[in-house]
Amino acid sequence: MQQIRSQVTERDGLFELEAGSDVLDSPRYNHDMAPTKVRERTWNKWHITALWVGMSICVPTYTLGGVLTAYFGLSVGEALLAILFANIIVLIPLTLNAFPGTKYGIPFPVLLRSSFGILGSNIPCLIRALVACGWFGIQTMFGGLAIHLFLGSVFEGWKSLGGTGEVLGFMMFWALNLWVVIRGAESIKWLETLSAPLLVAVGVGLLVWAMPNVSMTELLAIPPKRPEGASVVSYFAAGLTAMVGFWATLSLNIPDFSRYAKSQQDQIVGQIIGLPLTMFLFAALGVVMTAASVKLVGVTVSDPVTLIGHIQSPVWVALAMALIIIATLSTNTAANIVSPTNDFQNIAPKAINRTKAVMLTGFVGLALMGHELLKKLGLIVSDISLETVYSNWLLGYSSLLGPIAGIMVVDYFLIKKQQLDLAGLYRDDVYPAWNWNGFLAFGVPMVLTLLSLGSDAFSWFYSYGWFTGSALGGLIYYGLCVMRPSPSVAKSAV
Repeated sequence: MQQIRSQVTERDGLFELEAGSDVLDSPRYNHDMAPTKVRERTWNKWHITALWVGMSICVPTYTLGGVLTAYFGLSVGEALLAILFANIIVLIPLTLNAFPGTKYGIPFPVLLRSSFGILGSNIPCLIRALVACGWFGIQTMFGGLAIHLFLGSVFEGWKSLGGTGEVLGFMMFWALNLWVVIRGAESIKWLETLSAPLLVAVGVGLLVWAMPNVSMTELLAIPPKRPEGASVVSYFAAGLTAMVGFWATLSLNIPDFSRYAKSQQDQIVGQIIGLPLTMFLFAALGVVMTAASVKLVGVTVSDPVTLIGHIQSPVWVALAMALIIIATLSTNTAANIVSPTNDFQNIAPKAINRTKAVMLTGFVGLALMGHELLKKLGLIVSDISLETVYSNWLLGYSSLLGPIAGIMVVDYFLIKKQQLDLAGLYRDDVYPAWNWNGFLAFGVPMVLTLLSLGSDAFSWFYSYGWFTGSALGGLIYYGLCVMRPSPSVAKSAV
């Protein structure tokens, strides 16, 4: 006989839900969005570390140093320091927002129901989902190029396909990504665990190949591309903000992964080991490889896929491309498909299951890359480059996502004091449908960010968008909740 009321139990600081009909029959619940059972939380610190190694070693990370030197006016040394500092900074919201995921086993959209409301959570979820779908398309473009070059090294006739071959590679890689995520969290865990050592080996191999052809002293002595005598502070701060923005997305939806962690210690230690050094070292490798590319292949090449494509040996090209395909797959599935899959389900959990949400993610990402794909097919002509969109996007979206991160941290740690009504997050009778405190705290920094774009006096607010947005969003939310508490959970709730 099915129990009517849900029960919450605790085991070693981890809470799990025994769902009754009050939750099972709720329109806010489905099996994929349900809290993980304690027995399902199987990720230890090394699995979390492998997750971050797998997500960090990718083509965009490789190009970060070049983005900071070309578009943000930093020297090579300043760019690498900005990347290291940014990833140390972003560990703070990452670890803090991971706490409720580990404690309660809930994904990001369900956690947002506490700060934005049961229905209101869909707004920040869809903002996060759109960004992820865009990144999914960009990463799939890189993965599709790798497949095209791999097949071109194996089958001579494939090279003649040109842009059409790249589009076919895109569609193959697109389908492979969706298949992995549809199979569930365990397949992602094992993909990341198996790929991490392979990716480290790729990095070491590329470094051994490049080092004899580059002088680190000369590389670090290259002057920055900014006005002579200009202060480094504003340029460094803008670059730092952009690099924080690189993982601003994951600092929100990290509960999507921490809900599978064995303990808080595992998620904290795994993230500390896996993120900052991996990002720093692979970005540094990108700087070295780009500098060495002139001697290696005769032209300056800023991405590893194209660089390896210049190698004359088909065997080495095939091997390298296979590893890059694995690297891009491990990044794309975890960083760019899991979150929108959960976000889209949150709209209507009874109507949209994981498979439908994965397919929806795939088609949105495909649509966002339609312009680039049509260019490759020769159907349109355009001067808009993917690299320009990517570099401008980093700063822009971090400004919008910062307030959400600040609101989430303040809500869980200061307002709710780490106590959530687990069953209530899946019903309509505990938390409000719309938490207007959350929307006001999000809206004010967002409007100020947009206004600062047209004002030289307040351009700093946009340039430092993630920091200003997260701090202001968190402060406004705290003040509103103190002055006008919204309907909330009972004090005895856990």
